[in-house]
Amino acid sequence: MNEDQELKKGSTPILILSVLSNGSNHGYAIAREIQRLSADALKVGEGALYPTLRILERDGLVESTWEIQPSGPSRRIYTLTEAGHAKLAASRRSWQRFSSAVNAVLGTNSENGSGGVIHVQSA
Repeated sequence: MNEDQELKKGSTPILILSVLSNGSNHGYAIAREIQRLSADALKVGEGALYPTLRILERDGLVESTWEIQPSGPSRRIYTLTEAGHAKLAASRRSWQRFSSAVNAVLGTNSENGSGGVIHVQSA
């Protein structure tokens, strides 16, 4: 597995939570929205999307209901729970700290300049 795939794999839950923070949606639409918002840089396939949605639902971060379609098959609609909103907020803070630290080490973070110290703590 290449580096980009590993980064995406670890980011899939927060990406799904972020998309659902804008409103309930079905799995395919969630994947398309991640792709759209990332300007096609991130594509979440069914093999990653649905197992992650099941884990998020099991953990109480999303809930789902079946939506009956006038034509075509029914589809599962996912909604962010209060616990999901809280997890998303915490994940966004952690991501900001982590990405700032990595950018500082890579020399791409203009906020810290040279000589800045960033302490990275595991979650």
